[in-house]
Amino acid sequence: MKYYIIAGEASGDLHGSNLIRALIKADPEADVRCWGGDLMEQAGGTLVKHYKEMAFMGFAEVLANIRQIFKNITFCKEDIDAFKPDVVIFIDFSGFNLRIASWAKAEGCRTNYYISPQVWASREGRVRKIKSSIDDMYVILPFEKSFYEEKHGFPVHYVGHPLLDAIEAGETTDPSGFRKKHGLSTEKDIIALLPGSRKQEVEKMLSLMLSVVPVFPDHEFVIAGAPSLDNDFYEKFTGNSRVHFVTGETYALLQCARAALVTSGTATLETALFKVPQVVCYKGSWLSYQIARRIITLKYISLVNLIMDREVVTELIQNDLTHQALVTELKAILSGPKRDAVLAAYEKLETKLGGGGASEKAAGMIVDSIKT
Repeated sequence: MKYYIIAGEASGDLHGSNLIRALIKADPEADVRCWGGDLMEQAGGTLVKHYKEMAFMGFAEVLANIRQIFKNITFCKEDIDAFKPDVVIFIDFSGFNLRIASWAKAEGCRTNYYISPQVWASREGRVRKIKSSIDDMYVILPFEKSFYEEKHGFPVHYVGHPLLDAIEAGETTDPSGFRKKHGLSTEKDIIALLPGSRKQEVEKMLSLMLSVVPVFPDHEFVIAGAPSLDNDFYEKFTGNSRVHFVTGETYALLQCARAALVTSGTATLETALFKVPQVVCYKGSWLSYQIARRIITLKYISLVNLIMDREVVTELIQNDLTHQALVTELKAILSGPKRDAVLAAYEKLETKLGGGGASEKAAGMIVDSIKT
């Protein structure tokens, strides 16, 4: 059978790659065509367009690139029409995917959504479009099932979070080997810096994160490079001899880290699942922030706090994200009662997410739905 998958970000590439493997396992004759990244291609998909060409962040940047976005939409429709898939599978990336979903449904395509767009955070009205254009939805967060079914009367399938599988499938890192490979001291604890995956957010976040380096001389700081950005981009941030850089090794870094400063997003949950206390950071442009604060209705921005429905990790957002606040919160999670409380909450978080096998569950349901 023929599967067309659309993901538009690094996290979607990760989850899409695991879904592709599971689809091929469930359907050995699977022919997968995809928008995504290197991981999806390596998993067996024929890559049509890389997410690096679509990673526009913030309202201002979207407006500046609106012509390219519409060109991508037109090309995607033409490519789907030529491929004639048995199902189109959307992974998050709501602004683009919901446009394609409406068109695909009208054209008679079977439409599935794996990993819901965050309509529970903002633009809840988009649920109407989802109900009218999506045949089956596979959600990965425990509160999403009740959001769709109880609040909006739209049946969905809860399959668990695929990060559990991605982390379980990863290699176990030898801390001493990791330190030796990257020239890190064997005497100092590591603080991981995860500044995001898009150029605009990294430029805003990383300088602030690095401002704390002189305050912690007994620690090593390591930047986790994003696969969507070239290594050369980070050179302007790594002049300090105490600041190190790794790329393609975020999970290895988190296995060795004592604490982390993390830009909000999927990385906050990844950091929690590796049991690393963290400070969640976010700062956007003034315009983007003013718009976002008027449409986002959530109490928290990190997946950790959203899933637990309480503040487990400190969130420093916009004007609250200052050098002094970072220093204060980082000291609190390096040792002492705050660190202990965060680690205890992480154990409960993992239990709430349920067991593994999200990709296999979703793939099995998708294949079965096509056969019926």
